[in-house]
Amino acid sequence: MTTDVVVFGAGIVGVSAALHLQARGRSVLLVDRTGVAAETSSGNAGLIERSSVIPYAFPRDPAALVGYALGRRIDGRYDPAFLPKIGGWLFSYWRHSAPARLAEAAAAMLPLIERSVAEHDALAADAGTLPTMRRTGWIEGYRSPASLADAVAEARALERHGLAFDVMDPAALKAAEPQLKDAFVGGIHWRDPVSVPDPAAATRAYADLFLARGGRFSRGDARSLAVGRGDVRFETDDGPGLAGAAVVALGPWSNDVFAALGYRFPLAVKRGYHMHYAPAAAPGLVRPVLDADVGYVLAPMTRGIRLTTGVEFADRDAPPDYRQLERCEPRAREVVGLGARVDATPWLGRRPALPDMRPVIGEAPRHAGLWFAFGHAHHGFTLGPVTGRLLAEMMTGGPTVVDPAPYAPSRFGR
Repeated sequence: MTTDVVVFGAGIVGVSAALHLQARGRSVLLVDRTGVAAETSSGNAGLIERSSVIPYAFPRDPAALVGYALGRRIDGRYDPAFLPKIGGWLFSYWRHSAPARLAEAAAAMLPLIERSVAEHDALAADAGTLPTMRRTGWIEGYRSPASLADAVAEARALERHGLAFDVMDPAALKAAEPQLKDAFVGGIHWRDPVSVPDPAAATRAYADLFLARGGRFSRGDARSLAVGRGDVRFETDDGPGLAGAAVVALGPWSNDVFAALGYRFPLAVKRGYHMHYAPAAAPGLVRPVLDADVGYVLAPMTRGIRLTTGVEFADRDAPPDYRQLERCEPRAREVVGLGARVDATPWLGRRPALPDMRPVIGEAPRHAGLWFAFGHAHHGFTLGPVTGRLLAEMMTGGPTVVDPAPYAPSRFGR
């Protein structure tokens, strides 16, 4: 098989890149070992998070750090046996979360975040899924007056970005979400974000659009990639392939490829879990709800109410450990009526993250024709389409929708 570009990874980032390259006249082969949206892209809260203009930083409050260290926090846990391997990365993440560096990361990510909804809308309009997108925003709920006051102050500081939000008392929360119980003393309704009832289905719809426009998909192992002078070679279940360029958009598995080529990007994995529940009463939730003081999200999905956990630092390929989900579930039942579990077993996903809280998007420093797009952490679904557009513009030599410099692979050396 010959093609202009082979894209490894059929999650939201890879599918979006394939579509945008195709729209710019390139023949594209999409390759994945399992299928479209079969991994990380299927397990998020379905949010296109326009209001997340500040990246998820490492906690710097001493009390919070003690809570994490002693395993008392629900929103984050770690495997003690894995700590020696991840300790250096966590320290780097902590350093980049200092106020000045966090402000730098926020400024770098803002252009992508600002384009997130518009770029999803463009693909959804062509894919026929625009009517499924819920423009109801999402709610952050708070259990204590102190945490609510802090959150309101932080929200006010973000008004310069043109974000729309409402501060809600218990009566307003009940009016917006009748199924909520009395766990929250108040909340913030962010109105700009959009959500979808099935992020995997949304990604598959984009992939179907790619195929309908003449794109091709094959199963294959990206570790077969060999980069030559002016071309790349690889293996698929349909036979060997030859392309002029390759995109590595493998999320948490990207290091299986770049490490073999001599790159040492500090890519880590934030593991997380979800479970679906039948609503205890109709109509269930209208929009996603974050229990900000505990650290999980409840999102209305096609399969029911999805409970998504916070972060688990453990080896990428270690067996699942459901303790975090088990601790979240009773707290979630304090917030909304949850019926029986819908899934036979909890889902385990892996969020690819870099310590400076921005992805790698751009051409490999030492291999012409090899391009990277990974490391979006909590915002892969949010930023997939705008990342795909930016990457395609860079690869085809056109003007870019945002300045790509903050995401350059070369920031980690050659």
